[in-house]
Amino acid sequence: MKKTVYAAAVAIALAVGAGVYFTSGVETAPASTFVLLDGSQQSAADLKGKVTLVNFWATSCVTCVAEMPKVIATYDKYKGQGYDTLAVAMSYDPPSYVVNFAETRKLPFKVAIDNTGAVAKAWGDVQLTPTTYVVNKRGEIVKRYVGEPDFAELHKLIEQLLAQA
Repeated sequence: MKKTVYAAAVAIALAVGAGVYFTSGVETAPASTFVLLDGSQQSAADLKGKVTLVNFWATSCVTCVAEMPKVIATYDKYKGQGYDTLAVAMSYDPPSYVVNFAETRKLPFKVAIDNTGAVAKAWGDVQLTPTTYVVNKRGEIVKRYVGEPDFAELHKLIEQLLAQA
C-alpha cells in the first residue's frame, strides 16, 4: 500500500514538474488591449511583425523579480533583430509599485498594467506568475512557460523564430 501511494505521489510530482513548460500549439494571440505605463495602448494585433515575449508578472512575485535581469538581457540581446518584450503586471499589483519597479530597474521594454484582469483572463486566465508567452511574427503563440523559462532554450526558440519570414 505504501509503495502504491509513494509511486502515485512521484507520478503526480513528475506530471506537475513536466507541466511547468509546455508548448501550447499554435494559436493566435487573443484579442486584448494593453495599457502601458505612459497611458498609451497597444493591442495584441500590434504584436504582429516581431517575435514578442509577453510576460505576466507581479512585483510581489519572488521568481518574477529574480528572472527580470534575464528578461532584460534577452531583450537587449535580440531587440535589434525584430524582437520585443511586453511585461504585463497583474491586476492585484498596485500601479505605484509597478511604476517604481520599472523606473528603479530601468526596464527597457514596454510595461503594461492589467488593472481589471481582462488581459490575464483573455490570455488563458493567467493566475500564476510568472507566466510567459512567446509570440511569433504572425501573432501566434508558439510557447508558454509557467515559472521561470530555461533561458538557453528560450534563446534558441527566439533565434529560430527570428529566422522565419
